[in-house]
Amino acid sequence: MARLYEYQSKTLLQEGGVRVPAGAVAFSAAEARAVAEKIGKPVVLKIQVWLTGRAGLGGIQFAATPQEAEDRAAKMIGMRVRNYVIDRILVEEKLAIKAEYFAGLVIDDAQKCPLLVFSAAGGTGVEEIARRHPGKIAAMPIDVGTGLSAFEARDLVRRAGLTGSVMIQLAEVLAKLYRVARAKDARSAEINPLVLTEDDLIYAADCHLVIDDYAVFRHPELGIEVAREFDRPPTELEKIAYKVEERDHRGTFYFFQMTDRIPAEGIFIGFHGAGGGGSMMSMDAVLNRGFKPANYCDTSGNPPASKVYRAAKIILSQPGIRGYFASGSGVASQEQYHSARGLVKAFLEEALSVPAVIRLGGNFEEEAIRILAAYCQNLPAKVEGYGRDDAPERCAARLEELIRENKAAAHEVRPIPEFRPAAGACAFDTLTGKIFIDHGLCPACRSKGCIEACAPKILKLEADRPVLAIAPEEAKKGKCTECLA
Repeated sequence: MARLYEYQSKTLLQEGGVRVPAGAVAFSAAEARAVAEKIGKPVVLKIQVWLTGRAGLGGIQFAATPQEAEDRAAKMIGMRVRNYVIDRILVEEKLAIKAEYFAGLVIDDAQKCPLLVFSAAGGTGVEEIARRHPGKIAAMPIDVGTGLSAFEARDLVRRAGLTGSVMIQLAEVLAKLYRVARAKDARSAEINPLVLTEDDLIYAADCHLVIDDYAVFRHPELGIEVAREFDRPPTELEKIAYKVEERDHRGTFYFFQMTDRIPAEGIFIGFHGAGGGGSMMSMDAVLNRGFKPANYCDTSGNPPASKVYRAAKIILSQPGIRGYFASGSGVASQEQYHSARGLVKAFLEEALSVPAVIRLGGNFEEEAIRILAAYCQNLPAKVEGYGRDDAPERCAARLEELIRENKAAAHEVRPIPEFRPAAGACAFDTLTGKIFIDHGLCPACRSKGCIEACAPKILKLEADRPVLAIAPEEAKKGKCTECLA
């Protein structure tokens, strides 16, 4: 799922007819002052993060004048809050609040429909509201075929204990909230607090929408870069990784960076899992040896070698790691030689100088181990392959030994020279890029391994050289599995 910032969510609500405080997002102290001057009233400054409890983190400040707003903004922008470095704040008018409420919409997987929740008490999480004020909270499932009617919204507010004109206003906001959430394919939408001001107007004082990741492609206007439920903005490597997954759905690829700066102290390693349960067991194994994973990565569901190769290249884009550990399920149904080929290509390009322990349990694991042994033997550091009978704990212990033998040397990220295909090279497009075959090397090749290893048989020999045996259009659609043999 993809989260929106408060200011983005409020923009959508305002477009949907819900009243929000006057204000704008600021990326500098000077911009904060300009917004405060435009508002012309006391303001509140709020850091824009995907976290709760901002007030306790010093992330909500008040200012009576534009100068005070600028001074406070100067201290807020650039501050580090957990995994965030604050780069934007919302500056908006300070409301005179008479009462606070809660409104939330979430997809109820059990009932297979949206569930609308309203509380006559607001300002804290819905779980806390339900515990402290059970009589002030009400919920109702919504039939997506008929939507939310006005009388249903009014009845929901009435069941929470409110009547009169405020009930009418709140019901209208609930109906508009549902329409906004439905239009933007939100998995959840929350207004907390939804407030009644001293002049008896209802405002969305805070709001957060979470968009279904499978629907992100339908909403380019939202500017979502990564459809993942992070608690912070994605790193550059995470953005690159998501582009790989976004364009290629053969198997899965997930990459999460645990630190953006690897310190000199501690043994950080690149972690590469395969399958959720097996990856968690393998993560436990490396943690128990005292390693610190620089990242979490998973390639499973029978990905092509090209996807595993790209995952490995991203992991190896983290300077300072002392080793590479790959381990997942011991009974994976995917053809493990694809993963082995992808890893080999990445390791050879990087001239891998830190040890790697690769546990590839599952179909054709013996062939995968053979590939690793055959093609990684001349690398600066050792690469060892293991199978399903080798426990993750044993593999993690072996990596510890290899890192010690390598004197805990740190991985250095070196720029790769721009690829320039040989003159006259055979080339064709695939689902994720272009493949080149250097025909100049073919006369010296005895094995014709590219033909032998091409499971879908899209290559053939012509004048003793490999060429496409299918139409280029078919290769581009995905018939070529990019085995990288």
